[in-house]
Amino acid sequence: MFKEFNLEELTQSKVLLEKLLEQSKNEILELMKIEEKTYENFVMPYEEIGESINDFLTPIFHIDSVKNSEVTGKVYEECLPVISKYETWISQNESIYIALKAIQSNYKTSLNDIQNKVLENEIRDFILSGCHLDNDKKKRLEDINLTLSELSHKFSQNLLDATNEFEMIIENEDDIKEIPVSDLELAKFEEDGKTKYKFTLQIPSYMAYITYGTSRDRREEIYKAYCTKAPQNGKIIEQILKLKNEKVKILGFNSYSEYSLQTKMASKEEEVVTFLEELGHKGKAKAIEELEEIKQLASKDGINDFRSSDMAYYSEKLKKAKYDLDEEYYRPYFEQESVLNGFFDFLYQMFDIKFVQTDAKAWDDKVRVYNLLSNEKEIARIYIDLEARKDKRGGAWMNNWHSHYVDSKGEKHLPTAFIVCNFPQSTDTTPSLLRHSDVVTLFHEMGHALHHLVSDIEDPYVSGISGVAWDTVEFPSQFLEYFSYDKDVLKLFAKHYKTQEVLDDEAINRIIKAKNFQSSLSLVRQVEFALFDFKLYQDLYNSEEEVQNLLDEVRTEFAAIIPPSYNKFQNGFSHIFAGGYSAGYYSYKWAEVLSADAFYMFIDSGNIFNKELALKYKETILSKGGSSNMDQLFYNFAQRKPSIDSLLKIDGIIS
Repeated sequence: MFKEFNLEELTQSKVLLEKLLEQSKNEILELMKIEEKTYENFVMPYEEIGESINDFLTPIFHIDSVKNSEVTGKVYEECLPVISKYETWISQNESIYIALKAIQSNYKTSLNDIQNKVLENEIRDFILSGCHLDNDKKKRLEDINLTLSELSHKFSQNLLDATNEFEMIIENEDDIKEIPVSDLELAKFEEDGKTKYKFTLQIPSYMAYITYGTSRDRREEIYKAYCTKAPQNGKIIEQILKLKNEKVKILGFNSYSEYSLQTKMASKEEEVVTFLEELGHKGKAKAIEELEEIKQLASKDGINDFRSSDMAYYSEKLKKAKYDLDEEYYRPYFEQESVLNGFFDFLYQMFDIKFVQTDAKAWDDKVRVYNLLSNEKEIARIYIDLEARKDKRGGAWMNNWHSHYVDSKGEKHLPTAFIVCNFPQSTDTTPSLLRHSDVVTLFHEMGHALHHLVSDIEDPYVSGISGVAWDTVEFPSQFLEYFSYDKDVLKLFAKHYKTQEVLDDEAINRIIKAKNFQSSLSLVRQVEFALFDFKLYQDLYNSEEEVQNLLDEVRTEFAAIIPPSYNKFQNGFSHIFAGGYSAGYYSYKWAEVLSADAFYMFIDSGNIFNKELALKYKETILSKGGSSNMDQLFYNFAQRKPSIDSLLKIDGIIS
């Protein structure tokens, strides 16, 4: 029923892909010969061809992120021009576009809402791909798209290489005396009969030193290494911006931001900018107050020249002082296995979704594979890869593989997805012990996964996360995050890994009280990222200097603390230069308005475990995927429009 994850023929991927695409091309040409084209005889088989290609390609591109090597990189680079050329042939094929337009025109009244939504999306995407342009412009778009794909991959690879190249070796015990034992165990090694400690730019290791490292100079050293990595990406950014600007001008748009909004819930550029500026201005005064509180604590150590590299260290000390909250105290209570099992119990209680572990093959021994059951029927499969590795790209993400749909022969296809994180590693002597922030990340990525996996839509192009407007795709992930701060939810899995003692109420209350610690600093930071991204794509910035000047302007207006001039944050901003968030990073905050408002409905009901409301959310939001616009789905769930005040209230910025 489920396709196994199998890359035994990885090195043959290019040849196999070329064969598959040639076959797909021939099948589409056969479809084009049909005289009386309908949704059933043309659109459905056309979609199935696309699904079969996605089925083949996803593991090949995925493995390069989770088991990166010279081989995976080479295969990726071999396959990229092949698939890019095919996708260009599809997206610029005027015959397919005309056929879809004809089906829409001839059958609009007899097709259901979902089928009309598929046609609406596809016709829009053909126009955005330039299928209506002359051949010279189509050829130029093909070249641009291929080069952009190559540049994005290079951007990511540069970051991964730079992350793996840096090592900070410490011998002086005084420099590591505040670092938690579990982190020290991972950092410790023996050399020349001496005990030494190695810290890297991998997130668990970097966070351990920047948050707990006693030496201020060493914190500055690792901070500087982190925010100056991959300087060659500055030139890649110049090329990306130039090509994206050229692309959208060919397509008839004034800017890449304008082009980007064609597939989003927000309709106008000024709507996005106004939204972000309103948030930033509402949060800045309190963010400056929060920063002053940190500086005052640092001044007790004689630090009057407060630096960005001091933020994490003194923020952690302040959090501990205010809430008696030491992340390290909690880690033994958040052992990975216990967290997963309790989380699954919660999801079963709320949504009637059961997780059953299988021995299905994956890409690493630490990856767990589960089948999802609803009413004892298998509905989906998920691969969960939680621990950091040297050959794994940093960050956390959900990747969809298969979609739920019913094909033209009436056969049902079940969805699959991957969750990837970079949590502390387990060893032979110590299990993987998570911070509460890791638990929040797990809830977030599972929110994405469930959005894809519980879909009941029978059309693949709007099933699960397919067809969901990009600025609302974070709604289900952020919504699920909020539950990771609830006392009764935490008690399902917060158990000491040695004694099985459940985390007590007082300790849990400290987590809840600390939830909005520095929430305004966090808000203005997100506004900084989002405004920089959106404005960057509203005009053409030709040089690294111009890009930096824009970032500096945004920071001057909204940032509480200005980082040092050597900080080249943009060179590591993979979301917008190597991911799908170009002119769309604002989506996190845009979607958070929906998620906060939805969560407030559970608070207002007086029962966080409100199963009736949870099942309504599953039915009206999760299961509908991209089959309707999210503003309509939200209205169906809440019976009202969302309010920005819910977000500001839930973050403690307004009361």
